[in-house]
Amino acid sequence: MQNVDTLDDLSAELAGLILRHAPMDGDHEPGLPGVTLHRHGHIRDLPCCLARPSLVIAAQGAKCVEIGGLSYEYNASHCLVTTLDLPVMSHVTVASAQAPYLCMALALDLRHITRMMAEMGQPHPAASPLGRAIGVSRLQRPLLDAAVRLARLMDAPADAPYLAPMVEREILYRLLSSEHGPRLRQLAARDTGSSRVARAVEWLKEHYQQPLRIDELSQRLNMSASTLHHQFKSVTSMSPLQYQKQLRLHEARRLLLARRLDVGSIAMHVGYESPSQFNREYSRQFGAPPLRDVQRMLTAHEGLPAPTTQAVGT
Repeated sequence: MQNVDTLDDLSAELAGLILRHAPMDGDHEPGLPGVTLHRHGHIRDLPCCLARPSLVIAAQGAKCVEIGGLSYEYNASHCLVTTLDLPVMSHVTVASAQAPYLCMALALDLRHITRMMAEMGQPHPAASPLGRAIGVSRLQRPLLDAAVRLARLMDAPADAPYLAPMVEREILYRLLSSEHGPRLRQLAARDTGSSRVARAVEWLKEHYQQPLRIDELSQRLNMSASTLHHQFKSVTSMSPLQYQKQLRLHEARRLLLARRLDVGSIAMHVGYESPSQFNREYSRQFGAPPLRDVQRMLTAHEGLPAPTTQAVGT
């Protein structure tokens, strides 16, 4: 009788693959399209980022993602799925130099999801949004097994162009068949509440520096202002105005960490007309004024490689 790898066996193999292809702390691109590896050998707060639609599987350690006042923690027994670009704060909660936090993320392509839905003959989703654009679920063996087979292709770059697409199709099938299926179907289908929220998110990303006029945005999406507010919050856990504020503050923090501009110039660059308002909202978000917050982060992680940060709108 053929032996079947357990979840622990598969997680251990995935951890070994990540360790080999991510030899130091930080974010790594192993050469597989859409795949990134992340390694952190210390408990730490990570710089703000714009989380893309993706499947994230931790092979070792644990991490907590925060958005809209809600927290999502996952480890080697769980996976995280996001279906919209979301401004998040992340914290590595379980890690050490001997057993670093290790994870693999796979970008989710909505075109491929739509195609898979058609092949599976899945019904058109309801018009109203079904849950938030982020969720954690218990990791099932078939999904982890497919993820490990995808990761093995990092050691076989000649095979990857031919085999990776087939494994990714299986991963999408597993996700659409799981509890994450409804949120994926909502996002991929046209003329649903979630798809309109997705278009609102794209507009906010492109125009985050400009004053937000809800009436104009709702007209652009062919929906009432109250419906936009309700559906946006049900999907992202925040209002459109709060989402825009998060984009501004996260981009400001990224620029401050990069030491490219002074505080006043950064405040104006991200759309604030009042430096005092910027300082108040920054302090409320990150627990300290801009310069003190950045110095605190740099001091806390001095000597540690900083993970890459992603600019808003890219």
